[in-house]
Amino acid sequence: MDKTPTTSAGSPMERGLRNRHIQMIALGSAIGTGLFLISGSTIQTAGPIVLLAYVVAGVILFLIMRMLGEMAVTRPTSGSFSDYAHEFLGRSAGFVVGWNWWFTCIVVSMLELTAAGTFMEFWFPSLPTWVTAAVALVVITGVNLIHVSAFGEFEFWFTLIKVAAVVAMIVFGVAIISGAGHYDVHGLENLWSHGGFTPHGLSGLLLSLVAVTFTFGGIESLGATSGEAQNPESTIPKAINQVILRILLFYVGAIGVMLVIWPWNKVGTDGSPFVLMLSSLGIGGAATLLNIVVVTATLSVFNTMVYSNARVLHSLSDRRQAPAFFARTNHRGVPVTGLLINSGVTAVVVLLNYLFPGRLLLVLVAIILSAELITWGSIALSHLRFRMAGQHSSFKAPFHPYSNYLCLAYFAMIAVLMTRIPDFRAGAIALPLWLGGLIAASFIHHRYARRPEEKEATAAAAPGVRA
Repeated sequence: MDKTPTTSAGSPMERGLRNRHIQMIALGSAIGTGLFLISGSTIQTAGPIVLLAYVVAGVILFLIMRMLGEMAVTRPTSGSFSDYAHEFLGRSAGFVVGWNWWFTCIVVSMLELTAAGTFMEFWFPSLPTWVTAAVALVVITGVNLIHVSAFGEFEFWFTLIKVAAVVAMIVFGVAIISGAGHYDVHGLENLWSHGGFTPHGLSGLLLSLVAVTFTFGGIESLGATSGEAQNPESTIPKAINQVILRILLFYVGAIGVMLVIWPWNKVGTDGSPFVLMLSSLGIGGAATLLNIVVVTATLSVFNTMVYSNARVLHSLSDRRQAPAFFARTNHRGVPVTGLLINSGVTAVVVLLNYLFPGRLLLVLVAIILSAELITWGSIALSHLRFRMAGQHSSFKAPFHPYSNYLCLAYFAMIAVLMTRIPDFRAGAIALPLWLGGLIAASFIHHRYARRPEEKEATAAAAPGVRA
């Protein structure tokens, strides 16, 4: 297999991800807790007009992915947006973005493990969440330790299952709407019969954008695959261009069907709204089958986070912004040290679920969205500087530079809206504090951990002065 280029500080990783792996990672990276769990709260916030919120957020994230894709095709690297921030915004930006993504992956992993435990309660109400989290953590970590192709195969089948399930759910829903079975569904009237299409007005739509935007978190993980993808110049564009179609089909399609079948004000929030709807309709077998898929979906996203996070640590180590041992890989090209340390940190969620059962989900969601705003903002800014430096590829992001400014303005609006929602307010407050802490850490690092070549250059320029 081809090996990715790397600095002398690190060991190479293999290009073991095939086109079908990349395609499925693109399809599955945003299909997890956001769709199968958090969608219930977004519906309660906005009502049926939440469908428009998914379209708006989806378009913004599609633009961000096109910006990331243009840079990834030109410079394929496992460090992805962290490397691009380092190159086009400066070393401090690379440090901030890299460690912020490491933190994001850890917290998303904690969220997905917690959500998996919540979904398991559908069958085993007395099964503690922490037990499910512990078992899933061990299994997925083991898969990623085998080989990058093992991750790819696992994610391929995980995503195939949940994509097939979402499509089947949409088809099944359309059949019910069309009159199949004996269900009390009267055309499209549920979209406006319970307070109207916009029961909470424009403010409901705007506030729903906060949680809706969160649901697309992790979609940028696709960028990390460019360093281990076979033929990234063709596979990455194909995968990214599917994003908007996925958004329209899976999010708008699945949620739209649910809102037509089931009154929006009865959509449950104490489990997967799709599973709860099927149970309420008396379709227990379908609910059980779908819950299997929902658990699979959470493990799929966790699998992607485990993969992506180890690659970011590898990149940070290559740039000497993390300990050197993170850049080492085994003979199969797997960054084992990073994988094990990340899993060790993620394991804290097992303890947290033991100590605070049922109280972690919304806290983790708010923290993740704050960190994601930093990542997405860095992609828009890096792409601006990428173009200013005269760089471009055949896979150009549309409407540059206006799309960059639009995305940045949107993320600023989301940060402001977070302060209006009690469940997200803590995340809004933490955002500037976390960003400030990362910037301070980067300055301290660059002050006291200069590269060896910089020290040699300083010593050569000023003989007799200690570097």
